[in-house]
Order: sequence, then C-alpha cells, then structure tokens
Amino acid sequence: MNRELNDLSAEIKKELTKKRFLHTIRVTVTAQALAMSYGMDTETAGIAGILHDCAKCIPDDEKLNLCKQYGLGISPSEAAYPDLLHSKLGAFLAAKKYGITDEDILSAITYHTTGRPEMTFLEKIIFVADYIEPGRPDLPKITEIRELAFHNLDKCVYLIMENTLNYLEAGKQTVDKMTIAARDYYREQVEKQESID
Repeated sequence: MNRELNDLSAEIKKELTKKRFLHTIRVTVTAQALAMSYGMDTETAGIAGILHDCAKCIPDDEKLNLCKQYGLGISPSEAAYPDLLHSKLGAFLAAKKYGITDEDILSAITYHTTGRPEMTFLEKIIFVADYIEPGRPDLPKITEIRELAFHNLDKCVYLIMENTLNYLEAGKQTVDKMTIAARDYYREQVEKQESID
C-alpha cells in the first residue's frame, strides 16, 4: 500500500534543504502534468516525483556507507561521483523508510538520473520531469525538450541523454555506462519512429 502524497510531502520537507524541496515540488507537479497529458495515473507520478530525491541531501560519504551497508552495488562512476548514489539509495529508502511497495515507483526513483534502455512509462516521466521542471536554468535545447515532453516522450528522453552526455564528456567527468546504453537505445527508437513517419 502506498502512502498519501500530502503525508509524504510533509515528511520529505524535513529531509531536504529548502532549495531541494522546492525542486522536488516542481518535479512532482511536472510529473503529474506529464502523466495527465498522456492519460496516466497522476497520483503514482506524484509519489514518484515527491520521493525521487529523498536521499539527495545525505552527505556523499554517508551515501557510500549506506549503500555498502545495505548491499546496494556501487558502479565505478558512482564511486567517483557518490552523489549519483542518491537514486538507488532513494529507491531503497522509499521502500524501507516511506513504505512504498509499488515497484514501478521504486524503479522510477532508481533510474531518474541515469535512465536505462526500455524504461517504463513512469521511469520516463520522472526522468524527464527532473530535467524540464521550470526552475531549471537554461540548458541546451531546453525549449524544444520541454515541448517534446508532451508530444514525443522517447525523443525527449533521447535529447536529454544526449545533452547530459555531451555536458559530462566536455567536463571530462566519468560517464555512467547505463546512460550511454540508454542513449543508444533511445536514439535507435527515435530513428525507427522517424523512418516510419
């Protein structure tokens, strides 16, 4: 049984900085708007949105320790940039601390940073909402990406991944292999769609 969105919001507010909580609220509203526009369940999208960053404000060394303690695998990119662990640790805490049992919500939290090939609809919604929420600074192609979000979710996911990888590679940062695999998968999906159109 999943919790009520309002109750979760009140609890999450205590765990996050003011700035992070405001981001979380914007992601939640954006996720619900996307879900509504595609005729999907807005409550589920809202719960995934409100919990997506529940582990974000945990210090990086503690994130590493908690992941080791709970047997959550740590990839080379996560070891180099422990902040990335907030996704998988967040999914773990969503279940353990906040009582979430819906596997789709938990996987949406897990993959909201890296993405993955063959994402579920909810995973795509949270991944996109986190990127396009209105408080984000201007990012490359953000206007196009925000428009696509409500018309072609797969192409939107692809462009976000392409932007993210370009940014990470330009800054010589470690790139998560899952994001590369996801980008390649969605590029192929977009190319298939465009060849049919």
